[in-house]
Amino acid sequence: MKAETAGYKLPALPSDGKAMVYVVRPSPLGTLIRFNVFINEEKPEAEMGYTRGSQYIYFEVKPGTYKLLSKAENLAEVAIDAKAGDIIFIDQEPSMGVIMARNALFTVPDYQGKYHVKTLSLGTVIKKTN
Repeated sequence: MKAETAGYKLPALPSDGKAMVYVVRPSPLGTLIRFNVFINEEKPEAEMGYTRGSQYIYFEVKPGTYKLLSKAENLAEVAIDAKAGDIIFIDQEPSMGVIMARNALFTVPDYQGKYHVKTLSLGTVIKKTN
């Protein structure tokens, strides 16, 4: 992964004073199920976008601590502490649910996140900044 991302430029970098968050969903499991991504609360105005299998989304945040939420059959959560200039990669890991796919969220190292962004297609970005 490290060799394949050497020299790779991400589609978007954080603007001055902000951090960039990439949410990657490398698994094709549950491809048809949308995993909606929210910041701090599960409300329409807090939705940043959604992924399907083998997709990613990205958005900017101001420096601070946030709760990133991902809605599938369950509501997964991960805390992030964003500093100006940071690029944060979050992996959405699907699993089999009772009715539809479930998910879990966790941070991944830069090289792994870049690799996934390089190899996945763009999902649906609703808001590019929070």
